[in-house]
Amino acid sequence: MLIEINPRHPEPRKIQRAVEALERGECIAYPTDTVYGLGCDLFDKKACDRLYALKGLPKTQQLAFVCADLAEVSRYAVMHDAVFRVLKRHLPGPYCFLVEATREVPKLVQSARKTVGIRMPAHPVALELVRALGRPIVSTTASRPGEDPCPDPAEIDATFRGLGLVLDAGAGGVVPTSVVDLTGEAPRIVREGAGDVSAFR
Repeated sequence: MLIEINPRHPEPRKIQRAVEALERGECIAYPTDTVYGLGCDLFDKKACDRLYALKGLPKTQQLAFVCADLAEVSRYAVMHDAVFRVLKRHLPGPYCFLVEATREVPKLVQSARKTVGIRMPAHPVALELVRALGRPIVSTTASRPGEDPCPDPAEIDATFRGLGLVLDAGAGGVVPTSVVDLTGEAPRIVREGAGDVSAFR
């Protein structure tokens, strides 16, 4: 089901419909500052399992999750001073930062090294969605494994049968986030994408 939403000033009733879908354990598609994402409630294990199946990913593939602000990030990420400075400088923005997980993070989205991927997109719809839900959303790119991200909300709706709804904010991007690992002594670029990574070289 496609629901058109204002990308700059998302209508609260439409955000609420997406929140209700997430609370029912459904997976949704939504816009970010890079590409469209597929997401579900971080604390709903069945929904997370459904998301893996929908995307066609093995459970060994680590998924990131979207937080509303740095205060929320600090519940799930071990915030050393160096990590905090990087996140404060670059978020919200087109990055996924790999950080050390706290005990609050469900094991399903932790790596074997007990790390997590943190996203805070610079997109009003994504941020309003997480704020309204009151907890993070597990997120993965709206694409099949090995394929480019799909920028067309209608195509996403047709491709991923079983989505609760698709928040249609117009055409999305096709370049995914830059992924930077902050768990070592120095930042390490895992994937160069939409975000400028010159500060991490």
